[in-house]
Amino acid sequence: MPELRAALKGAGFKDLQTYLQSGNVVLESRAKPETVARKVEKLIAERFDMEIDVVVRSRDELAKIVKRNPLGKVAKDPKRHQVTFLSHPLAHDVVERLQSLPVRGEHLVVDGREVYAWHPAGVARSRLWTELAGKRLGVTATSRNWTTVEALLALAQE
Repeated sequence: MPELRAALKGAGFKDLQTYLQSGNVVLESRAKPETVARKVEKLIAERFDMEIDVVVRSRDELAKIVKRNPLGKVAKDPKRHQVTFLSHPLAHDVVERLQSLPVRGEHLVVDGREVYAWHPAGVARSRLWTELAGKRLGVTATSRNWTTVEALLALAQE
């Protein structure tokens, strides 16, 4: 993460903070989130020789995601409450497939470019989690547990 922070600083990004060793970065930019994502992808490819898809949310978007939390009354363990951040909304058939997967008390809410999921028995054997973490969504996606989502928002608001 120190190398990534240094590379991003060298590219002109400001107020850089990273969250643990998770690949999550909070930074300041006046550019649109899509522009930031492409610039960071290019930087990672050039500097680290890695092809990494980047998903960006603004501080305001992240605050709305946390405030909106449609599973807040159900999801009691933040480590088992996940948000999948999408580059684009999911196709209707993908949403239908995902909605057919929750079992054993799992819940799923697809809301624009986010998917909120509650896995009360954990993610290890969850077919829903396997789909959310896989490549069959048809869009770039990355998932974070609720603890991480709230921590990133706190960093962004500092």
